[in-house]
Amino acid sequence: MAQRTIELIGAPIEAGAGTRGCVMGPAALRVAGIDATFASLGFEVIDRGDLAPVVDRDVQLAGAARNAAEIAGWTRALEAAAYRALERGAFPVFLGGDHSLSMGSVSGVARHAAAQGRPLFVLWLDAHTDFNTPRTSLSGNMHGMPVAFFCGEAGFDGILPAGRPVVAPQNVYQLGIRSIDPAERDAIAQRGVNVFDMRAVDERGTAAIMRDLIAAVGAANGMLHVSLDVDFLDPEVAPGVGTTVPGGATFREAHLVMEMLCDSGLATALDIVELNPFLDDRGKSARIMVELAASLFGRRIFDRPTQAA
Repeated sequence: MAQRTIELIGAPIEAGAGTRGCVMGPAALRVAGIDATFASLGFEVIDRGDLAPVVDRDVQLAGAARNAAEIAGWTRALEAAAYRALERGAFPVFLGGDHSLSMGSVSGVARHAAAQGRPLFVLWLDAHTDFNTPRTSLSGNMHGMPVAFFCGEAGFDGILPAGRPVVAPQNVYQLGIRSIDPAERDAIAQRGVNVFDMRAVDERGTAAIMRDLIAAVGAANGMLHVSLDVDFLDPEVAPGVGTTVPGGATFREAHLVMEMLCDSGLATALDIVELNPFLDDRGKSARIMVELAASLFGRRIFDRPTQAA
């Protein structure tokens, strides 16, 4: 990655989730030393603080969409922050907050990519496909809808302007999937989203899947947005999340993903989402998220600080 400036953008949002606690995620990542970690790798780090969205009570979505007015405000604030950071030549890192924040962060990167005349790809590291809409969601929790939103699915009118740049579903690569609603399964198959569940990871291996993604982005001269959900990892590794699903990625598999992305130089923006410190074990998950982010920005296994005996 060419950028040597990283902008930290806090999004203490939990309105999209069904379990409270994600509002503390950005603070936990800061306490875990994410700024000092990036600085130690030679980056200039600018912490923009936490965003403060403006709630739009006029946004009312047909179907099940809890807290849509608040999510609309977050989406607009995050979209603008993502676009501004990239226009300044920085690498934005979004500190969440639940996964509905990606409705805004990815949309802002998509606007920047469109202005550059380049396609945007998204690597979605998650236990869930998050391709519900207000009409298909069983819970109404909007952290299960961001991929459908930034791919331009219907049902989200009024959150961002019509005609906004969207991500082609065929440019979305989802890795670590192990929980899909029936309606999502049909939709992602029809749209051509690239879904690699944990069986695919077991059969093909993480490296082979990542090589395919990297080759596709490189061949298209694309930009790549990386969205990392804590529940991508197995809950034994990272328990601080409200949507635990057994059988997730191992510590080493997750680091391999980040190391290969670093080697490729293709990553453009990063989300760290669904960290719930209230459910964590003495900051374990926050520290792991910081370590994974450090691998994306160049830390190698031999560079990691040793623990005192």
